[in-house]
Amino acid sequence: MEDLSNYRRSYEKSELLESNVPEDPINLFHRWFHEVEDYGGPEVSGEEVNAMTVSTFGLDGFPKARVVLLKKYNEEGFIFYTNYNSEKGKAIEQNPNICLSFFWHSAERQVIIKGVAEKTTEIISDNYFDSRPDGSKLGAVVSNQSEVIPSREFLEENLKELEINYANKSIPRPKNWGGYLVRPVQVEFWQGRPNRLHDRIRYSVQNDFSWKIERLAP
Repeated sequence: MEDLSNYRRSYEKSELLESNVPEDPINLFHRWFHEVEDYGGPEVSGEEVNAMTVSTFGLDGFPKARVVLLKKYNEEGFIFYTNYNSEKGKAIEQNPNICLSFFWHSAERQVIIKGVAEKTTEIISDNYFDSRPDGSKLGAVVSNQSEVIPSREFLEENLKELEINYANKSIPRPKNWGGYLVRPVQVEFWQGRPNRLHDRIRYSVQNDFSWKIERLAP
């Protein structure tokens, strides 16, 4: 048995006060995102600022979390891209209520977003797919994401065939690959503080689409 009880640190880098938060959680997310991005840069912090955990309820009834990359956000919500036939895609099809979470250790900050996922328009998915490098496009075409395959070599051989077939040709977006827009219904901002008395501010959307702001006990 490995005892981890002494693994601890003191969080002392910032604070989160009601007097300094905007009425809209997207604006606070934008501020935090760029503060983390500017905090010495990713080369210093070692973070992919847009890396987030997507949690869904699987077809087997178990929750599952995995890290994906946020590719866009605006007043409507948060967008990421995936294979619609993947395990996460099938889970979202069955239950679109999902959770996104960001942990930025360099700034001692966390954001937890509860929301409802919906597919983006085909135009949005096409535009993003067209912006990707050819290698990433072929990766999306060749991979039947989450399906069992016989070996790594099987995948690489199929990729080689695609590289030959699409040499000097445009690569179309697979119809089973595209974006999800997650419309937030609740957003919690967590700022680490000394003695585990962390700051937690929660935004909850109201019937008139305004946001209720509350402080939670750490």
